[in-house]
Amino acid sequence: MIPILVIGGPTASGKTALSVELAKRLGGEIVSADSIQVYKYMDIGSAKPSEEEKQGIPHHLMGIVEPIVNFSLGDYLVLAREVIEEIHNRGNLPVITGGTGLYINSLLNNIELEGETDTRKIRQKLMDFADENGSEALYLRLREIDPESAERIHPNNVKRVMRALEIYEATGKTMTESLKDSVKPPVYRAVQYGINYAREILYDRINRRVDLMLEQGLVAEIERLVQMGCTRENTAMQGIGYKEVLEYLDGKTSYEEMTEEIKQATRRYAKRQITWFKRNDMTWLDAEEINLDLLADEIRSKLI
Repeated sequence: MIPILVIGGPTASGKTALSVELAKRLGGEIVSADSIQVYKYMDIGSAKPSEEEKQGIPHHLMGIVEPIVNFSLGDYLVLAREVIEEIHNRGNLPVITGGTGLYINSLLNNIELEGETDTRKIRQKLMDFADENGSEALYLRLREIDPESAERIHPNNVKRVMRALEIYEATGKTMTESLKDSVKPPVYRAVQYGINYAREILYDRINRRVDLMLEQGLVAEIERLVQMGCTRENTAMQGIGYKEVLEYLDGKTSYEEMTEEIKQATRRYAKRQITWFKRNDMTWLDAEEINLDLLADEIRSKLI
């Protein structure tokens, strides 16, 4: 099996910086597991690392898809598996880094999504239903069809609620059934680490990151995306930060309200990420006590 290192955890916890330092010590290349960083032109809102932050370490699956394209989990798995194999064949260590737990778990569990159909018409029908009846009604519909998925998905996460309903409409199977049917024998030998902060420190880091994103030009970035033809219907524009700025640009909120909404949404997302990753076989690192050389030695002994 191909050895891989996974660095997960909540947003703003320093995953990228840790991954770069470990890649330098272990001969690694980084494979992004972030559902927004995959898009082009979405640099500030997705916190893509700069060239300086990458420190010469190759980064993969960042900025490869046009933002008007609806990129799916199945698309990610195809590309990620190809990249991981290429990195391994070069004699380097794939370092999977990101906060999209569904991407990481699907890789580790070798999920095989076969025969995905074009669900754009189904998605539009669901969007129309949500517009007419509200997102709560959409969630109640999921709870009736697939209570197990509804238990895992937060009612406010409309994107994932809609995705679960899309799968049912397209295949006749619930997301839960589809995932169970799609699990294959593992192909990766993985060690997983998460970065842990005291909650108040993490929330402070999130607040400061949002302020920095706005200073760097998040609103202008989204204005350019709108000029390119991106709308709320595009999966990319449903990311945290993007949808709140769209509300501001439409005159529905003030700048101050928008800023606070982004911070609140990001803090809630971080909480859900922690809950998700704690279900994994992940070793949690105290962010303020990481010894990079000792950690690299530990990983080397497990994988290399």
